[in-house]
Amino acid sequence: MSETDEVLNRWTNLSAYWEKHRETIRRLFAPVSDALIEDSDIAAGSRVLDVGTGSGEPALRIAEVVGAAGEVVGADPVAEMIESAARAAAQLSLENARFEVAGVDSLPFADSSFDAVVSRFGVMFFPAPPNGVREMLRVLKPGRKMALAVWGLVDANPFHHSLVRLVQRYFPEPALPPDAPDAFRFAAPGKLKAIMVEAGLDDVTERLFRFPINASLSLEEFWTLRLDMAKKLRERFTALAPEAASEMKREALDAFRTYSTPEGLSFPGEALIVSGRKGGR
Repeated sequence: MSETDEVLNRWTNLSAYWEKHRETIRRLFAPVSDALIEDSDIAAGSRVLDVGTGSGEPALRIAEVVGAAGEVVGADPVAEMIESAARAAAQLSLENARFEVAGVDSLPFADSSFDAVVSRFGVMFFPAPPNGVREMLRVLKPGRKMALAVWGLVDANPFHHSLVRLVQRYFPEPALPPDAPDAFRFAAPGKLKAIMVEAGLDDVTERLFRFPINASLSLEEFWTLRLDMAKKLRERFTALAPEAASEMKREALDAFRTYSTPEGLSFPGEALIVSGRKGGR
């Protein structure tokens, strides 16, 4: 199985779980959605493309902002994710949101057809990020903006590292190659910015975005959420002997407890928001 097929297979298997936890996941990363809306100059009446929309975010949030006079199109290569997003739009009666199965390397849209193009935590998994960014630029109108969100350094994101380091102890693995599809592929400052500059965007900026990742969940509920959100973690946990699984879970709950509040759990988060403008008018 190719690297690209492995990524698609992973997200296909996750689609039902992401739909199950849709509202919780929406709240977890809502600040990042709003940052993308701000940095891409999305406003009422805008026509927006959300690439790698998954189960529908930030497209569903954008639909609220652009209103009846605007439109948002969510694109993702995983059909099951697109079906989930379409169900959510119908449940929310969002007639200005539609979703299409499409990979970033060959977007089925006309040149210069969108007022803004965004992607939240998607570019890290693109088969060839430079090609994907160029294709996103193709469908963006001249003078308009693209904004991409990627995770910052793993050490600054305990939402991830509280489990990543624990799993590494139980299942040691060599470090991934620098450009392997992974959540932290573009965590190094300047790495994604350089790709966007090379792709031809003007006025490219990168900002460190710090935000709270709030989960109104108990420790047990959060443990279930994290298992459901990560296929590899779930598979590895279920493969452990009962005693080892019990110990791993206990250690995980202890790590989460550090971030407990009266309202649930709150993790500090860091992302990079990289944006630029298409030249011309």
